[in-house]
Amino acid sequence: MDTVVGITAASGVVYGVRLLQVLPRRRTVICSDEGLQLLQLEAGIDEAHLNAIADHHYDNDDLFSPLASGSVPFDAFVIAPCSMSTMSKIACGIADNLITRVASVALKERRRLILLIRETPLSSIHLANLERLALAGATIMPACPAFYPEPKKVSDMVDFVVGRVLDQLDIKHDLYKRWSGRKVTGSRGPRRMHR
Repeated sequence: MDTVVGITAASGVVYGVRLLQVLPRRRTVICSDEGLQLLQLEAGIDEAHLNAIADHHYDNDDLFSPLASGSVPFDAFVIAPCSMSTMSKIACGIADNLITRVASVALKERRRLILLIRETPLSSIHLANLERLALAGATIMPACPAFYPEPKKVSDMVDFVVGRVLDQLDIKHDLYKRWSGRKVTGSRGPRRMHR
């Protein structure tokens, strides 16, 4: 699979980094300038380190990148994390940098586009734009970790979210324990826990 990962200026850049680490080969990364600042702030990672865990990389202002053309194939584009600014630009057809342009290409060429959004609460403007993108074919994934796998550390919660992205890409993995159901005891005795 040929996967492109975009990293934008939203808290949670570790999701994009972890995704690059576990994706099969043919990984390309594009990071916004503000995303690079967050990488340093949140994860202590510089641009050279980020580029080293990908097979290819492009600057976000490189609109002459091959990825800017619909004639160049790729299988999926995952923006992890996806800021509300980037999401709103994509929803409105604004392609003013490489990340928004590649997202536009993914939509028009009917390729997988996954937006791992990071914002709360969401305004009605955000919700309307997310609906537009969902109707256009994008997969909207809020970065919501689950607790049924009984995470012990932050990296476990990151792996759950990244694993759910891999599920959407049909990539096998063992990043988290899948739901199987279990007995829970309480004041009314044993009962089956339901999702």
